[in-house]
Amino acid sequence: MAPILGEILSNLFHLPLSVVQAWSVLCAGHHNRVRACDVHGCGAFNSQRVNGLHKAVDLVCDDYSIINTPFSGSLAGPVSRKDPAGNQFDGVKLLSDEHCVKIFNIRPYRYFGPVTQGEALGYLLPLQERFSGITSHLELQMCDGTDPSPFI
Repeated sequence: MAPILGEILSNLFHLPLSVVQAWSVLCAGHHNRVRACDVHGCGAFNSQRVNGLHKAVDLVCDDYSIINTPFSGSLAGPVSRKDPAGNQFDGVKLLSDEHCVKIFNIRPYRYFGPVTQGEALGYLLPLQERFSGITSHLELQMCDGTDPSPFI
């Protein structure tokens, strides 16, 4: 991230400059592009959904693409959630001294232990089988419910 952009984000979100550092690309072959609106909704943080606001960011990724670790830290186990229709979404929790995220719609290679930024974490699970017309994506959610957009 350019030094000036880092300072702007630090001031805008009232965070120490050391915390506002860009994470590495999560999906191999993409550039952390937020999912645009499709027939199933929009991927930006706080997008309106049938059941309320979307408290995560959806990043475009091809089915079965390698997902890389966005920052160095420790894997802290499996995570899952269900939507109102009963669809279950699985993933993994990643922790560091500065960040805690849950990454959904992926199959991690492992659920526990240290990881290095940019390391292959797992692969994207296909969504088309359950949601025809959806743009394939991973879901990135901060553990505290805040917006991860400044880091991607």
